[in-house]
Amino acid sequence: MSKKASGIGAAKKLQNRRKRFRKLYKWYAKKTLGLAKKSDPLEGSSQANGIVLEKLQLEAKQPNSAMRKCVRVQLIKNGKQVTAFLPGDGATKFVEEHDEVMIERIGGKMGRAKGDIPGVRWQVIKVNDQSLQALRGGRVEKARK
Repeated sequence: MSKKASGIGAAKKLQNRRKRFRKLYKWYAKKTLGLAKKSDPLEGSSQANGIVLEKLQLEAKQPNSAMRKCVRVQLIKNGKQVTAFLPGDGATKFVEEHDEVMIERIGGKMGRAKGDIPGVRWQVIKVNDQSLQALRGGRVEKARK
């Protein structure tokens, strides 16, 4: 078993060892190789616009047994498709196919899905340039596009 160097002249050896093993640390590799940005459909931005392709319901993970309302969105900037969650009660009534929506990250830990919706990392915040929260609260009416 090799032991870490210690003593007066050990600094250089410790630096080299740290450099060698840093590649094994997944966050370092992800950051330096830019893997997170390459695989990210939003390409590093916090929000993006897209067109609704279809409305769907996803089953929540155990132990919950709800049907979570989601939409399939095709992003305008690069054509990639993502599944976005519709937050709040009755939000599906305000979203139709071919509507333009704005999505943002849900904010799960380490870029993963949040809560009990498997594989969904984004949520809808605007529909046809109207806030989904305002639409649900009855403060504004849905714009026609």
